[in-house]
Amino acid sequence: MKKSLKYLIGLVVLLAIVVAGYFSFGGGKKAKAETVTVGVMSGSKQDDQVWKVVAKTSKDKYNLTLKFKKFTDYSQPNKALASGNIDLNSFQHYAFLDEWNKANKTNIEAIGKTIITPIRLYSNKVKNVKDIKDGATIAIPNDATNESRALYVLKNAGLITLKPNTKLATIKSIVKNPKNLQIKELDASQTARSLSDVTAAVINGNYAQTAGINYKSAIYVEPVNKDSEQWINLIAANKKDKNKKAYREVVKAYQSEATKKAIKDVYGTSELPAWDIKLR
Repeated sequence: MKKSLKYLIGLVVLLAIVVAGYFSFGGGKKAKAETVTVGVMSGSKQDDQVWKVVAKTSKDKYNLTLKFKKFTDYSQPNKALASGNIDLNSFQHYAFLDEWNKANKTNIEAIGKTIITPIRLYSNKVKNVKDIKDGATIAIPNDATNESRALYVLKNAGLITLKPNTKLATIKSIVKNPKNLQIKELDASQTARSLSDVTAAVINGNYAQTAGINYKSAIYVEPVNKDSEQWINLIAANKKDKNKKAYREVVKAYQSEATKKAIKDVYGTSELPAWDIKLR
C-alpha cells in the first residue's frame, strides 16, 4: 500500500473517532444552563427591571438561568435560604444579616454588595434641618436595625450625639440632645403616615415610595460614609456554598456596568450601586 494511501486512511479513521467522540459527549449542543434560584422581596417594577438586566448578563456571559422567588415578609428569605429552598437571596443589608444570624443561629454570609438606599429625613413643617425647633418631635422606625440607622441619620445631621463606637444605637445611646428633641418610635410602615403629626420623620425608601413621597423632597439624606457601611445591601448564601462558582458568577453579573446603568436609569439617585462606592 502506498504511503499516501495509508496516510489518507489514517486521517479518515482519526476524523471518525473525533466525530464519534464529539457527539457521544453531547457535542454540537450548547451546555445546559445551570439554574440559580434567588430570593427577593416582592417589590417595585424598578427592582424587577434591574434584576431583568442581571438575569440577561447571567445568561449571556455565564450561561446561568436566574429564577426568582418573591417574598412579602422580611423574615422569610433567610429562612428559605437556610432550609435550602432557594440558593441565594438579595434583600437585606449587613446589619440585618448580622442580627438575623445571632438571633436564629444561622450561618448565612454576604458574598457580594449590591446597592445602598440612603434613608431620608422628611418633613411637612420645615424646609431645612436648621429650622427644627427646640422640643420638636421626630419619628423614627422602632425595629432594632432601622432605629439605629435613623439615629445615625440624626447624628450626621447634627441634631444629636451618640456614644462613641456604638454599632447598634438606641435612644439610650444619645449622649447629647441640644434641642431636646422628642424621639417617637413607630413601626417603620407608620413613619410616613406620621408626617402630619410630627415635625419630621426618618422614613425608609420603600415606605416613602409606597406613600407617594418624592425622595427629592427630603430635608436631609443619609450620607454615604463609614457610618452607613453596615446599611449596604448584599447577595447572601449559606456559608457552605459561599464559594460556589455559579453563585460567585451571579455576583459578577450583578456588579456589572449594565446593572449600574439600569440602577441609574430606574432609580436616579434614590438608590446607588454600592460594590465600588468610596466611603468617606
